[in-house]
Amino acid sequence: MTATTEPGSSDGEAGAAGKAGAAGEAAAADAEERFETWRDLITLTRECDASTPHTDGFSAGLRRLELGPVTFLGTSFPSSRFRRTAARVRSSDPSVFHLTLLLNGALDLSGPHGSGFASGAGDLSVLDSSRPYDLRAFGARSAGSPRPRVDALGLDFPRALLPIPPDRLRRLLARSYRPQGGTGALLADFLHSLDRQAERIPPATAERLGPVLVDLVAAWLAEESETTDTLAPTARRRALVEHVRAFVRRNLHDPALTPTVIAAAHHVSVSYLHRVFTEENGGESIAAWIRRRRLEQAHRDLADPALRAVPVHALAARCGIPRPDDFSRAFRAAYGLSPRDHRRQALSGPG
Repeated sequence: MTATTEPGSSDGEAGAAGKAGAAGEAAAADAEERFETWRDLITLTRECDASTPHTDGFSAGLRRLELGPVTFLGTSFPSSRFRRTAARVRSSDPSVFHLTLLLNGALDLSGPHGSGFASGAGDLSVLDSSRPYDLRAFGARSAGSPRPRVDALGLDFPRALLPIPPDRLRRLLARSYRPQGGTGALLADFLHSLDRQAERIPPATAERLGPVLVDLVAAWLAEESETTDTLAPTARRRALVEHVRAFVRRNLHDPALTPTVIAAAHHVSVSYLHRVFTEENGGESIAAWIRRRRLEQAHRDLADPALRAVPVHALAARCGIPRPDDFSRAFRAAYGLSPRDHRRQALSGPG
């Protein structure tokens, strides 16, 4: 099933000016109804309290496909919040796992006892309906949408279908994963393919796909569990630092990228992150490394002829340094000349 809750166009000619207020009220009511429809469809399997600051002009899309015991979801929506409280868990628990592949935007989850994660586009995560959570989804601009959106693919399926021991499974939930290869990458590709083919899958085929997907999820989580359990401490430290470096590169543009955010995204304390990163990075702290990477990116961009029309302050902001004075001081300290002088020298040609 594919459902959309997009704004509709009115029929006929525009009414008289005196009807403008009534038309505005009707449009607001339509937007609220679209939000409620989308929220109700989401909570059919993801039972939670959904809210958004964007009810005015709200628009969203939802593709929903039943795959035997598994439900596939593909959705696009503005920034929203999803809360499942402890009281709600006690009153009603469908005992379902929620897997999400984020395509666009960012997620920030807070769970019980300080658990949680931050994730970006391309990340996989799994939530348990039996545990409370507070999930904030932040929209980002993309080529196909003029407004910031969150785009995601998901699977909802009964907990009983996942053949992983509970003690091992607990360590794998409410975390964010970046599939780099193996079964995680295969699962992500499968979800993309399913999304593209959703409207053309015959019912009999759809019925058989659900168990296949659960097997893929089980194999991926088993790989994650075994890899984590068997790595030597030194290998785990190196793996953490490499994951952190990749995370920073993907989010270098975000001025809110801090050691606290990075530590939360990788499920470690800030003090542990500082210690491990500094030891594995030749004594350079993570904050210094982020600053150096931003300046190096700005240095390259300023020398790029294709970006000569982009203002210096805009290039700096794209590298995660939104304050022009801070950027100029840091750039001069690193390279011995101002950003404008560097651009002038780099782009000046013979004659």
